Amino acid sequence: MRKLFFIIIPSLILASLIFFVLQYVYKGQGQKGALQVTSSPESKVYLDDTYIGQTPLCECDATDMLQAGDYTIRLEPLDKKMQEFQEKITIASGVLTVVDRKFGEDSLSEGSVISLTALSDKTKAELLVVSFPRGSMVLLDNSSIGDTPVLHKDPTESDHVLKVKKDGYKEKTIRIRTPLGYKLTVAAYLSTSLEAPQEASRSASPSATLSPSPAVAVTKILILDTPTGFLRVRAESSVGASEIGQVTPGESYDLVEEKAGWFKITLPDGVEGWISSQYAKKAEE
Repeated sequence: MRKLFFIIIPSLILASLIFFVLQYVYKGQGQKGALQVTSSPESKVYLDDTYIGQTPLCECDATDMLQAGDYTIRLEPLDKKMQEFQEKITIASGVLTVVDRKFGEDSLSEGSVISLTALSDKTKAELLVVSFPRGSMVLLDNSSIGDTPVLHKDPTESDHVLKVKKDGYKEKTIRIRTPLGYKLTVAAYLSTSLEAPQEASRSASPSATLSPSPAVAVTKILILDTPTGFLRVRAESSVGASEIGQVTPGESYDLVEEKAGWFKITLPDGVEGWISSQYAKKAEE
């Protein structure tokens, strides 16, 4: 009997351990979501500064899915002339988050981040559209639903064509599907229109540069909205250069020098550094 006791008890303990481990594993899988990243040109992909692969990338299999939660995603183009892209994303349990980026010189980059979050009411659907820049017009199946950021309640459960447009920027078209029980969030990043600088050039008066001025005009650089809420200031005009500070949207700084895709500005403490021109523009004081 004593021998039987020592055989049965360890077996029960082992069975219990296996049960709880399986419960933990299944629960962990239930708290994971998928991530798909595409870009042109190809890019290295980092999540919270951890390298996870190169585009096109899809962490979609059960063994590859990511723990649900908030992350900072960073795309570093293999073409070093292109500027990196960084954004905060949310990986939701059991759904796919899609990040797409088309890199271009200066402010000609565009892209989108599409994600789903569960709603408590499984009979409803929502569509949230944000954009960079803000205040862009949103058309759903060619009908206006407002300017970004805009929350559209109860879109039909079907495929839709979403268009985001703003003067001076290239219109972006995104095909989406709004499922019941979820809020679909679309973050659209617009590239500047190539026609805008030409129009500005044609409208400028040739004699303006010949007019005498009592003082030298100081060109100011206005910081625009950014995906992260700040813009890095670097020691050199390169995404690989060290970060020496940060500036925030709405602030303005004196322009020191300009290169393709970069502005050199003077910070309040007198230090000079470089910022990406993608999220900044010139503004005369």
